Amino acid sequence: MPSRESSATGYTRRDWGSHPPLIHPDYKSTVLRGPTKPLVPLPAGLTEMTGPVYGHEALAPHDADLTRNGARNGEPVGERIIITGRVLDERGRAVPNALIEIWQANAAGRYVHAADQHAAPLDPNFFGGGRCVTDQDGRYRFYTIKPGAYPWPNHFNAWRPNHIHLSLFGTGFLSRLVTQLYFPGDPLLDLDPIFLGTPAAARERLIARFSIDATEEGFALGYEFDIVLRGPLSTPMEG
Repeated sequence: MPSRESSATGYTRRDWGSHPPLIHPDYKSTVLRGPTKPLVPLPAGLTEMTGPVYGHEALAPHDADLTRNGARNGEPVGERIIITGRVLDERGRAVPNALIEIWQANAAGRYVHAADQHAAPLDPNFFGGGRCVTDQDGRYRFYTIKPGAYPWPNHFNAWRPNHIHLSLFGTGFLSRLVTQLYFPGDPLLDLDPIFLGTPAAARERLIARFSIDATEEGFALGYEFDIVLRGPLSTPMEG
């Protein structure tokens, strides 16, 4: 359905054709947890349009630098990278003061989480999570380590591509938005049912672009990843 203006809120309605279905059989867990009845739209009032705001005021100095915020006695292992971009609305306007959180596996493909028992080493100097707030131009910036691929039990010999999870909160958001960032040239993309569950025309919006301009000489390669919240060019979001 083409996006159109909602007179009640002033926001463009979500273009569902850009987003993965809530139930995608090749991604097996969605069959168990996806809704089987029609969704019920809830009207938005002043409370939903203006808040709540999640943690903007509680940022620590190194929250956006994952190469430092988990360090105990040295630097984390792996390839240092920079992830930067802008958060934009459906008209290409900057969205300032949006809280972005990221979480990811370490360079060996292991999360710092009790549920992750993958036989890969944990990195004592890498926590795997960070957050920042967009500036007045809608820009954000993270320093981190390129995550490794890891196996998962969806199907035989299944491996997740290198990826970073992102979530967004803001004063004008009606809900938390969650997406995944992938890297160019990853051969696992063509085999991953989560990535392939996104409509083909929108998949490229999930792949970060290498940027020599964002690269810092002698330190870290840079990648650009813009996030468009709504409209026909919106970044695909998870249900």
